[in-house]
Amino acid sequence: MCRNIKTLFNFEPAATDEEIRAASLQFVRKLSGFNAPSKVNEAAFNQAIDEVTEAAIKLVRSLVTQAPPKNREIERARAIEQSAKRFGRQ
Repeated sequence: MCRNIKTLFNFEPAATDEEIRAASLQFVRKLSGFNAPSKVNEAAFNQAIDEVTEAAIKLVRSLVTQAPPKNREIERARAIEQSAKRFGRQ
């Protein structure tokens, strides 16, 4: 999985449409190999982002789990700690 795409399911508060769109943008960038498309590919690139966003919103909103929701701040702190262990403190 692309390292920039974060898990969006089962968090409190729930992922926003903007967060899901940002993840969709990263996914389309990864698939296409473009950070920004050329003018000739811009329409297809933007359409792909819209379609992936729509599918991702449907997915995230329809998933069900018995696990309690994760706390965003706790998960963020855990990720920072793991990063510091992996790459060294700065």
